[in-house]
Amino acid sequence: MRPPSFSGRLHDARTATSVGRWLGAAFLVCFLTGLISHYLQHPPVWAADRLPSRPVWGYRLSQGLHIGSGLAAIVLLLVKLWAVYPRLFVWPPVRGVPHALERLSVAVLVAAAVLEVFTGLLNIAEWYPWPFGFIQTHFALAWVVTGSLLLHLAVKAPQISAHWSHRSPGTLELPPPDGPDRRSLMLGVGAAVGAVTLTTVGQAFTPLASLDLLAPRHPGHGPQELPVNRTAAAAGVTDRAVRDWRLEVRGPAPYGLTLDQLRSLPLAEARLPIACVEGWSADAHWSGVRIRDLLARAGARPGSGLRVTSLETGGAYRVMEMGADYTEDPLTLLALELNGQVLDLDHGYPARVIAPNRPGVLQTKWVTLLEVL
Repeated sequence: MRPPSFSGRLHDARTATSVGRWLGAAFLVCFLTGLISHYLQHPPVWAADRLPSRPVWGYRLSQGLHIGSGLAAIVLLLVKLWAVYPRLFVWPPVRGVPHALERLSVAVLVAAAVLEVFTGLLNIAEWYPWPFGFIQTHFALAWVVTGSLLLHLAVKAPQISAHWSHRSPGTLELPPPDGPDRRSLMLGVGAAVGAVTLTTVGQAFTPLASLDLLAPRHPGHGPQELPVNRTAAAAGVTDRAVRDWRLEVRGPAPYGLTLDQLRSLPLAEARLPIACVEGWSADAHWSGVRIRDLLARAGARPGSGLRVTSLETGGAYRVMEMGADYTEDPLTLLALELNGQVLDLDHGYPARVIAPNRPGVLQTKWVTLLEVL
């Protein structure tokens, strides 16, 4: 049985290089912003008190870029695979040990990249049809993709150099009539990436919210004009659970407060974005008590960290910790109101944390306990 043959003219190194440059840029932005997101959510011990609370829009920007570049990478990866897939059918399939190692590295790169971008896509939709933990797997795969991509670039460097531009030696050896078709292909790829970006970026870049057709969240849609990821029902928090709510603050001078007592304390206001790992974000007006004031009342020393516990019955972020840069920031609040109204139960009533430059999963809702660290 003979291997299949391919008559398409654009399955060549020039096309693969042209698409690869865009794909490499998307992967680079996605990787760097993914590291920012991961270490803000899961900081190593040595960095816990060094994470910056400013700029207030920092996480909103980095995570918006992460999701945007990841969605662009899906389009570019599919086109890249289309450009090179005939090489899967070269004969003989292995021409010695170096060639076998090269093909193995490509197999690892393709498998890891496909799994990385499509699990990321399903995470945006909050659908997890797999038995493994998404966060740990996504983080590990990012390093596998990056390492195998660097290896691939090293192996293919001579071929990439030979086809880097339209005047490169390898490109000049290709049939001249292919040039216009290749440019048309690249224009189509650019249009596809642009369409995906325009119809999703509005979930973070609110001036384009009206074009937000394919994103899972829409700024301004939800209780009190703010989207909700995890509802009170999903968290197991009911009206009955908050009926006799009381805030407990533990420290050198522990104390407790009813909701009325908490409301009687000096209140502060802040306009801060809430930005979630799925890529959506929105500005909102918050009112509540400064965290640093609550800690000072408990006898905490300046620069103390904080552990926050929620009323929710389970979940990976039921207990959250924040470092000194956040606790000392005057914009970090135990919020009681959102956009001029008492918090909706789905937004964390009776009290929730809101802090600048912080992932949404760490803006703990239904707060019942603060512990000085």
